[in-house]
Formats: sequence, structure tokens, C-alpha cells
Amino acid sequence: MTNQFRTWTAALLALWLWGASAHAQTAPAAVASSAAPAAAERAQLSGRTLEGLPLDLAGLRGKVVLLMFWSTDCAVCRDKMAELRRNVSGWRGQPFELVAVATDARKQDVVDYDALLHRMVPGNERFAMLWRADPAHRDGFGALPKLPATYLIDREGRIVERFSGRIPAEAWDRIADLMP
Repeated sequence: MTNQFRTWTAALLALWLWGASAHAQTAPAAVASSAAPAAAERAQLSGRTLEGLPLDLAGLRGKVVLLMFWSTDCAVCRDKMAELRRNVSGWRGQPFELVAVATDARKQDVVDYDALLHRMVPGNERFAMLWRADPAHRDGFGALPKLPATYLIDREGRIVERFSGRIPAEAWDRIADLMP
């Protein structure tokens, strides 16, 4: 077991037991949000999840999608995961999907993190996770801003908002507004 894997295990267990919400309330809100671009652009992403299942954003049309690019070595990214899992669980059955794309250089780091999640996180709190460096991965997002880089995509597949850093609480209200 690598030191990095042990560190992730301890961090994930601590967040799981303590709950990230208490930490999120005291953490600085370093959120940079921008409104939708003048001409809403279509989000393009396809590839395979870590479980090997195909995923294409075009197939998620009709749903609101929160797409987050993140890394296992990004503390803010890992801190947000508990909040994301709670929202995924609470919005089951709604026209909403969360998709996370890991930007790690080594796939094994993402696989190890995902293995921890599968042991510790209930199935109703899991969401699709891809690895950006996978040969099957394609996206039109180019160079990313500061991680986490998050995109809110409407039911027609258009990017309507972007967030760099922490996702503001208002984003969840905006997601609800975009659902039928």
C-alpha cells in the first residue's frame, strides 16, 4: 500500500466521519463564477467511466449536468466530494447527472481513490467518473482553469455557467431552476 493511498484512505475516512459540511462553512470561499457565454456553447465529452462503461454528454440531453474536472491531489476537489455525493443521493430520480473527470497524470491514483469510494460510499451517492488521459476520452474543454473546474450544462447540452474553485451554494439553486 503506497503512502499516497494511505493518506487518501485517512483523509476520506476523516471526511466521511466528520462530514465536509462543517469544514466547508469555515473554508474561504475562493469561488470564481462566470455567467453563461454570449452564445451558449455545446458541451462535448465522451469516453469510458472507470468501470469501463461508455459515457457521452450527448446521451444525457434532457438532463441538467454538473461536470467537474478534478484531481486526487487537489484538496478543494476532495473536500467537495462529500457535498457532491449528498446532492447526487438527494436528487436521484430527477433529470440530473453529475459527471467527474479526473485530470491526474497517473490513472492508478484515480483507480485507487475510486476503489476507496466503492468500499466506503453507498451506491446511491456515487456518480460517473472518467479519467481525462484515457485514450478513449474526448472533450472540447481545452486547457482548464484552476481546479476544480466545473461546468453547468442545461438540458439541451449547452454550457450555461462555469465555476473555478469551490462551487458556490447558489449553483445548486441554479441547477434546480434548470430542471423541469
